[in-house]
Amino acid sequence: MKVEFRKKKLKKCFNQQKQAVREFGDQVARKYIQRIQIIQATETLEDLIALPSLRCHALKGRREGQYAVKLTGFYRLIFTMDGDYLNVVMIEEVSKHYDD
Repeated sequence: MKVEFRKKKLKKCFNQQKQAVREFGDQVARKYIQRIQIIQATETLEDLIALPSLRCHALKGRREGQYAVKLTGFYRLIFTMDGDYLNVVMIEEVSKHYDD
Protein backbone atom coordinates (compact mmCIF):
# COMPACT_ATOMS: atom_id res chain seq x y z
CA MET A 1 0.00 0.00 0.00
CA LYS A 2 1.14 3.50 -0.76
CA VAL A 3 1.46 6.06 2.04
CA GLU A 4 1.48 9.77 1.28
CA PHE A 5 2.08 12.68 3.61
CA ARG A 6 0.13 15.95 3.82
CA LYS A 7 3.30 17.89 4.72
CA LYS A 8 6.96 17.42 3.82
CA LYS A 9 7.82 17.58 7.52
CA LEU A 10 5.75 14.46 8.21
CA LYS A 11 7.48 12.54 5.42
CA LYS A 12 10.90 13.64 6.65
CA CYS A 13 10.02 12.50 10.18
CA PHE A 14 9.07 9.06 8.85
CA ASN A 15 12.25 8.71 6.78
CA GLN A 16 14.66 10.18 9.35
CA GLN A 17 14.25 9.10 12.95
CA LYS A 18 16.49 11.93 14.22
CA GLN A 19 14.12 14.47 12.67
CA ALA A 20 11.12 12.72 14.22
CA VAL A 21 12.76 12.76 17.66
CA ARG A 22 13.45 16.50 17.30
CA GLU A 23 9.88 17.15 16.24
CA PHE A 24 7.90 14.86 18.55
CA GLY A 25 10.22 13.53 21.25
CA ASP A 26 11.68 10.04 21.49
CA GLN A 27 8.62 8.01 22.48
CA VAL A 28 6.16 9.64 20.06
CA ALA A 29 8.74 9.49 17.24
CA ARG A 30 9.23 5.74 17.69
CA LYS A 31 5.49 5.08 17.70
CA TYR A 32 4.94 7.40 14.71
CA ILE A 33 7.34 5.41 12.53
CA GLN A 34 6.05 2.08 13.86
CA ARG A 35 2.39 2.94 13.24
CA ILE A 36 3.03 4.02 9.66
CA GLN A 37 4.87 0.76 9.01
CA ILE A 38 1.87 -1.14 10.38
CA ILE A 39 -0.48 0.86 8.13
CA GLN A 40 1.74 0.04 5.14
CA ALA A 41 1.52 -3.67 5.94
CA THR A 42 -2.27 -3.66 6.35
CA GLU A 43 -4.66 -4.37 3.49
CA THR A 44 -8.03 -3.21 4.84
CA LEU A 45 -9.37 -0.80 7.41
CA GLU A 46 -10.99 -3.73 9.23
CA ASP A 47 -7.55 -5.33 9.65
CA LEU A 48 -6.27 -2.10 11.18
CA ILE A 49 -9.26 -1.78 13.52
CA ALA A 50 -8.77 -5.40 14.59
CA LEU A 51 -5.41 -4.54 16.17
CA PRO A 52 -6.48 -3.47 19.69
CA SER A 53 -3.21 -1.76 20.61
CA LEU A 54 -3.72 0.81 17.82
CA ARG A 55 -7.18 1.90 18.95
CA CYS A 56 -7.97 2.78 15.33
CA HIS A 57 -11.28 4.61 15.03
CA ALA A 58 -13.22 6.97 12.79
CA LEU A 59 -13.34 10.59 13.88
CA LYS A 60 -16.50 12.66 14.14
CA GLY A 61 -17.59 16.25 13.74
CA ARG A 62 -15.31 18.47 11.69
CA ARG A 63 -12.91 15.54 11.31
CA GLU A 64 -15.48 13.21 9.77
CA GLY A 65 -13.86 11.06 7.09
CA GLN A 66 -10.59 10.91 9.01
CA TYR A 67 -9.27 8.12 11.23
CA ALA A 68 -6.91 8.10 14.20
CA VAL A 69 -4.55 5.58 15.75
CA LYS A 70 -3.06 5.93 19.19
CA LEU A 71 0.62 6.83 19.44
CA THR A 72 1.10 7.44 23.17
CA GLY A 73 -0.96 8.85 26.01
CA PHE A 74 -2.69 11.80 24.43
CA TYR A 75 -0.90 11.71 21.05
CA ARG A 76 -2.55 10.27 17.96
CA LEU A 77 -1.79 9.88 14.27
CA ILE A 78 -4.57 11.16 12.01
CA PHE A 79 -5.01 9.84 8.47
CA THR A 80 -7.49 9.66 5.63
CA MET A 81 -7.86 6.82 3.16
CA ASP A 82 -9.00 6.20 -0.38
CA GLY A 83 -11.81 3.62 -0.39
CA ASP A 84 -12.28 0.62 1.88
CA TYR A 85 -8.97 -0.91 0.93
CA LEU A 86 -5.92 0.95 2.14
CA ASN A 87 -4.49 1.54 -1.34
CA VAL A 88 -3.53 5.13 -0.55
CA VAL A 89 -3.36 6.54 2.95
CA MET A 90 -2.71 10.24 3.52
CA ILE A 91 -0.94 10.96 6.80
CA GLU A 92 -2.60 14.19 7.92
CA GLU A 93 -0.95 15.09 11.23
CA VAL A 94 0.22 14.12 14.67
CA SER A 95 -1.93 15.83 17.25
CA LYS A 96 -2.28 16.00 20.97
CA HIS A 97 -5.73 14.59 21.66
CA TYR A 98 -8.18 17.21 22.95
CA ASP A 99 -6.02 20.05 21.55
CA ASP A 100 -8.11 20.28 18.38
